[in-house]
Amino acid sequence: MKIGILKADDVRPELVGQFGEYPDMFREVLVDADPDVELRTYEIVLGEYPEDIHEVDGYIITGSKASAYDADAWILKLGEFIQRLHREKKKLVGICFGHQMVAHFLGGITGKSEKGWGVGIHQATFTNKASDYGAKGNTFSLVCSHQDQIVVPAPQSVILAKSDFCPYSMLQIGDHILTLQGHPEFKPEFSGSLLELRRHIVGESCFEQGLRSLKQPTDAYGVGKWIVDFISPPLA
Repeated sequence: MKIGILKADDVRPELVGQFGEYPDMFREVLVDADPDVELRTYEIVLGEYPEDIHEVDGYIITGSKASAYDADAWILKLGEFIQRLHREKKKLVGICFGHQMVAHFLGGITGKSEKGWGVGIHQATFTNKASDYGAKGNTFSLVCSHQDQIVVPAPQSVILAKSDFCPYSMLQIGDHILTLQGHPEFKPEFSGSLLELRRHIVGESCFEQGLRSLKQPTDAYGVGKWIVDFISPPLA
């Protein structure tokens, strides 16, 4: 199976040597789920896109420091690509910024959370629509790092999970789009290092709370398997 990584940002230069770039982080959790997974990276900020959308089985949009509602040319182009993938029912998984981009360009609304920054490990609870992933009331935990979030989901979105901080933690549209606010690719160690760099931005209270939460376990590898299973082409 081939998965295209639509890389929407670069890791901070201070952290690349220790943690790698975002496709490296995704590779670890996806290959753990299926050792035969092949990844291809598209530098979409630089305008790199597939010549044929079917050259991979599905796509993952990474996180980004950008906002879905920004008017940068590369964001608008990504929005058009999302709309095309949706029209052609091509498999797509959106993570954090990608989660918000899907909502924003398919008719929803995104904006800054009234609660401020969501950092550290957050726990989301499944709704009764999430039977493919877990029973209603069950939970999963992922590292989060965001100030923007979905305010109104795109039409046809099914809410699979929510949290106290984020009412739309996990969404699905049809059988071809799955999006999550949390980061399965982020290790707690990376999140802690990123928090240190953003300490002055998120504020001391948020920083301390986020840092304490990183001692908790996450379900990153389980979510990696959800992604692989979601993108996997049907058996012949």
